[in-house]
Amino acid sequence: MSNDNRQELFKKGAALAASATLATLVPQVSQAQETAQTQPVAPIVAASGIAPGPFKPTDESLQQYQYPDWFRDAKFGIWAHWGPQAVPRHGDWYAKKLYQEGDSDYKDHLQRYGHPSKAGYKDIIPLWKAEKWDPEKLMALYKKAGAKYFVSMGSHHDNFFLWNSKLHRWNAVNMGPHKDVVGLWQKAAQAAGLRFGVSEHLAASYTWFQTSHGADKTGPLAGVPYDGNDPQYQDLYHPPAAPDDTGWLTKNPEWHREWFNDVKELIDNYHPDLLYSDSVLPFGAVGRSMLAHYYNQDMLRHGGKLEAVYNCKQSSDGKWVQDLERGVMDGINPNPWQTDTSIGDWFYRTGQQYKSSTDVIQMLVDIVSKNGNLLINIVQTPEGDLEPDMLKTLDEIATWTAVNGEGIYGTRPWKIYGEKPASAPAVKAGAFNEGKVKYTAQDIRFTTKNGVLYAFCLGVPAEDIRIVSLAKNATLADKPVASVQLLGSDEKPEWNQGDDALVIKKPTQAPNASALAYKISFRN
Repeated sequence: MSNDNRQELFKKGAALAASATLATLVPQVSQAQETAQTQPVAPIVAASGIAPGPFKPTDESLQQYQYPDWFRDAKFGIWAHWGPQAVPRHGDWYAKKLYQEGDSDYKDHLQRYGHPSKAGYKDIIPLWKAEKWDPEKLMALYKKAGAKYFVSMGSHHDNFFLWNSKLHRWNAVNMGPHKDVVGLWQKAAQAAGLRFGVSEHLAASYTWFQTSHGADKTGPLAGVPYDGNDPQYQDLYHPPAAPDDTGWLTKNPEWHREWFNDVKELIDNYHPDLLYSDSVLPFGAVGRSMLAHYYNQDMLRHGGKLEAVYNCKQSSDGKWVQDLERGVMDGINPNPWQTDTSIGDWFYRTGQQYKSSTDVIQMLVDIVSKNGNLLINIVQTPEGDLEPDMLKTLDEIATWTAVNGEGIYGTRPWKIYGEKPASAPAVKAGAFNEGKVKYTAQDIRFTTKNGVLYAFCLGVPAEDIRIVSLAKNATLADKPVASVQLLGSDEKPEWNQGDDALVIKKPTQAPNASALAYKISFRN
């Protein structure tokens, strides 16, 4: 699906979410869930299904939210966007596209696994064994690379749960690797001192997976229903949706209730520091009820202090952390925000091209200068390990953050985010714009901490660096520059604060090729 089409679906979902009412919330388990349930989840909750606390399912109440310092300080997170869809090695959305006649994934599935009327996605799931997965080893690599939080996928749109669910039989403990993937990731993250998050992509699953109810229009099996039509598997594929229920987020109130119960189970069993939804806040009052519960239960666990972070793809107005998929802001956002992106495709794909360490580092610096965090997916093989080029990239990022991290972690935006060359193209803030942004050595980005300014040069300069914002005649710096230090270098930079710019002589030898960090102190 093109980025434009996906954005249009998000817009439709936002409109549907706004129209949902609290009457759809009555927390009850669907018939399919009751069949699969073997043990009730029993957190302390109010009659509405919401944990007691100050947050109620209203916009006014959610406006109380205060952004936790841990998230504002962390800046960099790593994501495991990983599950059974990695098995065919064809990248993102395989579970949907294998049911789209004529699609390359349909053709591949037909050749390797059989016709989707018999061998569908349910038959891919047992092939995901994760036999080389070592969460402790990977977490050590991610911590070394500079990540301060880690996010596990909870479930993608394929409706396969990576946690030990008592509501849904299609989960990683019952099938596939027979492991509590979320739980094991969480244990490894907490042991390494990283904050832990989970992403849920379930809200879109109900309409996304409707392709499984189709049939070929041509060929020898034309009209033969795909396996999504088999009643015994519809707790995986979902029952057929109403003909007009085609947006990113379903209009079906029963599915709203099911989503609430599933996400609530995930929250109550794992209490993640961060929860991510791959949509706007879903389903109106139902989503607000989930969010109120998430915040309240977190406060109960932390003695009244709110540590939880919620990400969704909607302007927050201070109620959560807005997330931009594969996109960046064009200036300093007043509220903390997050870019989520991947170092390659979202799921493993043979022969894919990955972002370089320089790509990741420059994006990180730009995002942090604008009051944001970067959450990046590191692509795992179906078996669960990383390819050699991925390990090399992580090592290069680790080398950079070890030296330059003081200008990233715990910082805040300066008065402006930075400077860019006059020739730089204008890129409007939003999702899916990362490919339009090109960084050069003429791009300067600022962060600040404890009265010190960090000026990052996004590349190795061929000429002396001119920072107009720090000129003597500029109004932004109210004190004269006292010293300039290049992090990672023993060389003492030559500099001069003139009337029109702070000029720093280019280094004779750059300490890295990605982003040079100048630590600038001011006179008292």
